[in-house]
Amino acid sequence: MSTSQAVAQHLPYLRRYARALTGSQHSGDAYVAATLEALIEDPAVLEKAVGPRVALYRLFTKIWNSVGVNGAVEPAEQGLPVEQRLAHITPRARQGFLLVALEGFSEDDAAQVLDADVPTLRALVEESGRELAAEIATDVLIIEDETFIAMDLEGLVESLGHRTVGVARTHAEAVTLAKAKRPGLILADIKLADGSSGLDAVNELIQSVQVPVIFVTAYPERFLTGERPEPAFLIAKPFQPATVSAVISQALFFERKAKPRERRATA
Repeated sequence: MSTSQAVAQHLPYLRRYARALTGSQHSGDAYVAATLEALIEDPAVLEKAVGPRVALYRLFTKIWNSVGVNGAVEPAEQGLPVEQRLAHITPRARQGFLLVALEGFSEDDAAQVLDADVPTLRALVEESGRELAAEIATDVLIIEDETFIAMDLEGLVESLGHRTVGVARTHAEAVTLAKAKRPGLILADIKLADGSSGLDAVNELIQSVQVPVIFVTAYPERFLTGERPEPAFLIAKPFQPATVSAVISQALFFERKAKPRERRATA
């Protein structure tokens, strides 16, 4: 495959990433153009062992990070609420989050793009989750029948700035809690304590409650079949905290219907 062909297949995604990173289509395209100019001068960049996609994003990152003003992203364009939210996340954490959550890079590849190690990448993703949560903190319902896993999830979501409104162990409990608490996000196991299905519970809930849902299961291959319907957000057990943080951030970041938690007055 020629250099131009290798670049062409990744270019639309690089432009998407650049727009989200800078908060502006104009600025994003300017950085992409600078990346292409650098690539024309040194096409051997794409021949590195990391692969053409990682190499392309690494080159873009090097150029973007070389501009000191990028320590504070410019105001987002009007009509782009997603970019407006993202602009509040510090630059390096913003990069880590977008590479994992938006571009779908593995942790290893995202770390290479940022010229960092995997623990650093995970820390950046967790940081972005906390910073994003400060913008769109929400109430979370956990549907999980295993006590220790439920406790882990509860601690994690609250460390990100969200509030757990309840833990349901069965289909019936999930429906009752969701209708009473009206959560802004649901984390749901699929196989529940009484033999019922978290998937069935969620399907019932979303008939009346529009809310992003993340499924947590030990058997993701049973649900990622390529056929519809299929969960949009799914985490495999056992999970890494950084993975949960990234997926929660992704679900809330891209879900336009996710509602921020109401701020209660304190005495």
